[in-house]
Amino acid sequence: MLRVSELNYQYQSETLSFSFEAAPGSITAILGPSGAGKSTLLSLLCGLLPPQGGSVSFNDDNFTQKPSHDRPLSILFQEHNLFSHLSAFDNIALGISPKLSLSAEDKARVEEAATKVGLEGYLNRQPGELSGGQKQRVALARCLVRNRPLLLLDEPFSALDPSLRRDMLLEVQQLAKTTGTTILMVTHHPEDAITIADKVLFIDGGKVVYHADIEELSAPPEVIKSYLS
Repeated sequence: MLRVSELNYQYQSETLSFSFEAAPGSITAILGPSGAGKSTLLSLLCGLLPPQGGSVSFNDDNFTQKPSHDRPLSILFQEHNLFSHLSAFDNIALGISPKLSLSAEDKARVEEAATKVGLEGYLNRQPGELSGGQKQRVALARCLVRNRPLLLLDEPFSALDPSLRRDMLLEVQQLAKTTGTTILMVTHHPEDAITIADKVLFIDGGKVVYHADIEELSAPPEVIKSYLS
């Protein structure tokens, strides 16, 4: 269970504070207007920003103050952050070893992750030889080989065309089902939330103002109705 309790951050004169829980294997879609604090929340969770207070834990492991590399999570951004001089295989393998020192078992893990995201036959190609969707698949596979129980998605598929975006979303949904990975997904597309999420978390003004089962979006409260329309 992911537990976020009054995790707060001071930005200029505004205090952002977040509290919620997410069950193992669940997908929580994070919605809200631009500037509401969605990406700030993910930055606090992954250690890119230091919180001024509160706590965050996963399965009773409190990682509020742990360095980024010691946290039980991976994060996938809209920018895939691939190294242009490395092959797709090596870009994925960086999730296991930054020095690319791989055992036979490690290499098998890279190939397995590539297969899961549909990259068979592309592992020897460099990023410049891949489409935008294939690059994001490489970045997703790199998250998979890290084998962390929590995955944060910061609008990683928003630049893809609708059909490819849906394919990637369904792959993420399958990941949650098969591995029990807990997923938090920031998106500007409510339809993405409806497609794969179990829960919706609506953030406005740096706070969680709505947290409910995804089915409740069919009859949303006034606090988010104007956003959805």
